Amino acid sequence: MKILCVSLGCDKNLVDTEMMLGLLNRDGYTFTDDENEADVILINTCCFINDAKEESVNTILEMAELKKKGRCRALIVTGCMAQRYKEEIMQEIPEVDGILGTSTYDEISNVLKKALSGEEHISCFHELTALPDVKAKRLVTTGGHYAFLKIAEGCDKYCTYCIIPSLRGPYRSVPMERLIEQARELTEQGVRELILVAQETTLYGVDLYGKKMLPELLRQLAAIDGLYWIRIQYCYPEEITEELIETIRTEEKICHYLDIPIQHASDRILKRMNRKTTMEELKRNIARLREAIPDIALRTTLIAGFPGETKEDHELLMDFVDEMEFERLGVFAYSAEEDTPAASFPDQVPQEIKEERRDALMELQQEIAFEKSERMVGRILDVMIEGKVADENAYVGRTYMDAPNVDGLIFVNTDEPLMSGDFCKVRVTGALDYDLIGEMCYESAK
Repeated sequence: MKILCVSLGCDKNLVDTEMMLGLLNRDGYTFTDDENEADVILINTCCFINDAKEESVNTILEMAELKKKGRCRALIVTGCMAQRYKEEIMQEIPEVDGILGTSTYDEISNVLKKALSGEEHISCFHELTALPDVKAKRLVTTGGHYAFLKIAEGCDKYCTYCIIPSLRGPYRSVPMERLIEQARELTEQGVRELILVAQETTLYGVDLYGKKMLPELLRQLAAIDGLYWIRIQYCYPEEITEELIETIRTEEKICHYLDIPIQHASDRILKRMNRKTTMEELKRNIARLREAIPDIALRTTLIAGFPGETKEDHELLMDFVDEMEFERLGVFAYSAEEDTPAASFPDQVPQEIKEERRDALMELQQEIAFEKSERMVGRILDVMIEGKVADENAYVGRTYMDAPNVDGLIFVNTDEPLMSGDFCKVRVTGALDYDLIGEMCYESAK
């Protein structure tokens, strides 16, 4: 029985997918990338913004057509869109046999068994306070040398533009012993970089242990033999403690990299977003990070064209980006999500202006990124190899400054045979807009 799995959306969703694949693998199913060979199609959906919602809908419809024409016996839909639109999916796409919510992906085997036995319109949902506990070895889909570790589920922040608390529930930390066990299993499978993800990583442990426990989790992960890099994403700047900064600074395995999504810099817009910080506080937090860890790479994300954003707000944000010189930055044009407060705000910004402002921010960041890349020339960096450049004596890799799929790459010229997941020392010899060029100094013993 062969399963085709399509995982959409964020890295946190990908972890759920890999958990489901682990359960299905344990129960004897095999997997295929060929849709024409699939007996079962599993789609883990996203609906965070309109583009993601459209992609999820189109994928479900495409696979429903495939089921009507091909050998597929069961079509299962999970994830955020399933949580949000379960009735609509069941009513409008009868080819869907089973649907699971965001807190019930651990029921995938039971739902699939029912679907294959002929049961129709299977629906499996729990209260969003539940935290699935998968008793099977996770099946890593990222190539084996890096993996995401989801340390918490849900969110309590209630930003006015965001639907996540409604789809994922309140903030629930995964017990530390479970995370350490999972990290050891991943390392034994060959994973050399762990990327910590959650809707917000900085609050890890508050609900379970009564205090922020991310520094302690990091120290325990750093003690695992065979692990080389630990990367932290999704840190709300106002929640970053001195203990966390000191842990990043002193633990050798923790990358000097931090993802701090700030969304905007105008105090007026931050307040409308229900963000818990101000521009001056952002500047202070960024300054203390760079003072404590001078080579830290800071990534952030911004929203352009939020309801009520004026030309002055946009220019203030441009000035802020110019002054802060983030190493990595992404910008989204605001997407009005139904059932969020911001979607009903009266002063919506026209789509054309949102896109113009997004493009202006990205053009500014491109200039900043190129200048920062040029400053890297001559430095020697540890690089994780991701793959070989076809028909050339060169490889593609990542530095500590680059998370997979969202940041830049480094192209390494060498005659040495290398494998994905290898680490080597590379001297930077050139710079592109977001990427670097280098040559190998010598192979690291690690």
